[in-house]
Amino acid sequence: MTDRLYDKNAYVSSFEAVVTDCRSYGDGYAVLLDRTAFFPEGGGQSGDSGSIGHIPVRDTQEEGGEILHLTDLPCEIGAAYPCHIDFALRYDRMQNHSGEHIVSGLVHALYGLDNVGFHLGETETTLDFNGVLDREQLDRVEEQANEAIWHNLPILCEYPTKEQLATLDYRSKKELSGEVRIVTIEGYDCCACCAPHVARTGEIGLIKLLDFIHYKGGVRIWLAAGKRALLDYREKYREVSAVSRALSVPQAECAAGVDRLLAEFEEKKANATALSRELAEARVASLSPNAAGNILYFLTENDELMARKIALGGAERADGVCAVFFPAGGGYRFMIASQQIRLREKAAAIREALAARGGGTDDLLQGSSTAEKEQVTAFFEKSL
Repeated sequence: MTDRLYDKNAYVSSFEAVVTDCRSYGDGYAVLLDRTAFFPEGGGQSGDSGSIGHIPVRDTQEEGGEILHLTDLPCEIGAAYPCHIDFALRYDRMQNHSGEHIVSGLVHALYGLDNVGFHLGETETTLDFNGVLDREQLDRVEEQANEAIWHNLPILCEYPTKEQLATLDYRSKKELSGEVRIVTIEGYDCCACCAPHVARTGEIGLIKLLDFIHYKGGVRIWLAAGKRALLDYREKYREVSAVSRALSVPQAECAAGVDRLLAEFEEKKANATALSRELAEARVASLSPNAAGNILYFLTENDELMARKIALGGAERADGVCAVFFPAGGGYRFMIASQQIRLREKAAAIREALAARGGGTDDLLQGSSTAEKEQVTAFFEKSL
């Protein structure tokens, strides 16, 4: 049985241990130690990484009561090794997991909701609750959670006796048997949990509820605590600062500045649409059929909407077709419209003559062509 050092002291980062077993596991090895500070994945928290001697430990798992240190290289059975965990990563997880306990305890106490899902990833932490909360309610939770940090309360991790456990009102996602480890933050949370935590709430530093969505009939919350909250604020400051400079407004007025910019954009978009319509009408008015009854128009800009307007408008003036070609990808895109000819019956001949691809309806064909301008012009100078 491995002595679980992390269970007694979450701050042990270096220790010496003897290898009791080393076996093939997946594409590497599973190393067992007589004692370990490596926490195996559990309770929504990933397993620790670090090293056994010079051999990197990429993950830690628990299977059948055994703690498996997963490596790419074998360790010598019976040999003693100096071991080190990646404590910066561990401490980040401790801060966020402890923050999750405070938030989940408060949501339960204030709104009667249960935490039904928790994931502590490398870059984000999510909490799922079995009911809906709004932003105002989450602001209340966030404020009280940070008050818990300011009070710098002890976080107790203990194994109560069966008699003591029977008297406790604690949170748990599932029925538990045997020894149950209880994490207590007085006045905020009492919960069954196997993971390492910081010793006092003050070490969490800051809790920020970043975002939330309605999820599976409840709510999913994104949380950042400790250094993650600092880094999130730093990145958002940079983003807001960049927007502030671009809009030439104070940071506190960025939202109003964006709203004003969007309103100006919508006004210009409406003006541009009106001008585009007028331009299309003017271009259509200038069209006249050739001797074969066709209209051919080469549009200089890559504007599919304009091409469609001209083709459909020109079709009203043509005894044959109105074909509009515009530049795209070293060749042409085209719109061919007609009110006189069933275009699908002509589509195969058009594709073959103009090295074209595409299709459409009896009224409108569209596609692409690699033909030269002279070749296109010559094709439409005769009747289809």
